[in-house]
Amino acid sequence: MGDSLQAWVVSISMGLGHQRATYPLRDIAYQGIQLIGEKETSSADEIKLWERLRGSYEFISKSKKIPIIGPLLFGMLDHIQNIPPLYPLRDLSKPVLSNNVINNFIKKGMGKTLIEKVKAHPLPYISSYPVAAHIADYYQLSRQYCIICDAEINRGWVANYPKTSRIQYFAPCGRAVQRLMQYGVQGERIYLTGFPMPKEVTGGPELEILRKDLAQRLYYLDPTGRFWPYHEMNVTHFLGKENMKFLNERVLNITYAVGGAGALADVGIMIAKSLKRKILDGTVKFNLIAGLREEVYDYFVSGLKEIGLSEEIVPILYSPVAFEYFKGFNDLIRHTDVLWTKPSELSFYAGLGIPIIMTQPIGSQEDFNRKWLVEIQAGIDMEDPRYTDQWLFDLLEHGRLAECGWDGFLKGRKYGTYKIEEVLRTGTMVREKSPLRR
Repeated sequence: MGDSLQAWVVSISMGLGHQRATYPLRDIAYQGIQLIGEKETSSADEIKLWERLRGSYEFISKSKKIPIIGPLLFGMLDHIQNIPPLYPLRDLSKPVLSNNVINNFIKKGMGKTLIEKVKAHPLPYISSYPVAAHIADYYQLSRQYCIICDAEINRGWVANYPKTSRIQYFAPCGRAVQRLMQYGVQGERIYLTGFPMPKEVTGGPELEILRKDLAQRLYYLDPTGRFWPYHEMNVTHFLGKENMKFLNERVLNITYAVGGAGALADVGIMIAKSLKRKILDGTVKFNLIAGLREEVYDYFVSGLKEIGLSEEIVPILYSPVAFEYFKGFNDLIRHTDVLWTKPSELSFYAGLGIPIIMTQPIGSQEDFNRKWLVEIQAGIDMEDPRYTDQWLFDLLEHGRLAECGWDGFLKGRKYGTYKIEEVLRTGTMVREKSPLRR
């Protein structure tokens, strides 16, 4: 893609979704990815505000199971983040409470240090967090873009006065485009790029790594030959005849990922317990992802020990450093056949042809991510994790997981990183029809 393209790329260390959206853009990020609320981008007073915001969000995200007070706290957060029904179609451009709260913080100086840094070297500005986008808009940066991280979003992602706002949006799917327009954003400021995918997973503009990996994944997902008789010609057309040989170099890989705030870690141990026999006899490889959370890693280690397994048998992906975690995740996801997680930003990894088994959504935006996955037939609600060895393998043997993965590949988008670079270079974007370029 060349070395001349550069932009300010801005995210936040709160959960994983916002950083995951910017990680694929790290090679064009001037001075590296900027994290708002950190000492490199913020004054001491700003850091205190950001830490208060981040700490409150993560505590409330995990509070649902606290007796009595937990559901109340989580209900308050969910109300602030609430996404109203899309229908009936109507004008929802009026600002909401979160818009006013954000604007008050910005007027008090939140983000000023970062903007001074950006203005000293003017470049396009890309953010993956609404507050960072609103900061750029307040200071009227000329080329500012915001990556949407969910299938549908709340009104807080859009400026108080959308008609005069300069924010341009990179949308992951058509639903997000509809929402932005309903909130008052003009269509010419919205680019349907898809969620940014790591280049080490896609392989380049021709998707050479993804096409090879997906062909192998479809073989592992169809052990009884239910999928291939219906789809072999279609798969060969898109993935290439050269990839249509089953290498049979590993076993079925199932990966369970907790959310960035560490929610639902207990489900991972229940899955491991149910799959124990298959793990030990070598017919399944099961991976756990703890993310950046040491307490989740410790929970997994102790939980595996209690059921007679270990980290040597069930690998646990954990790193306190985000970039190291993302690198490990991208290595792991290439050979993951089934991704089991809550419907977070990882929902968009269905575009890589990975069937998503969904835990219970946490929050309004995850309800809509789940709805989107079901609509494109790329996600399946989990059954009782204690009986994973039964229901998941029924899906496998009937070809349902292979169908799910293939639907995600055809209907989801995997070209987001390249489309974002195209917009930065040319100021526009060609709308593609081929699933290989969208």
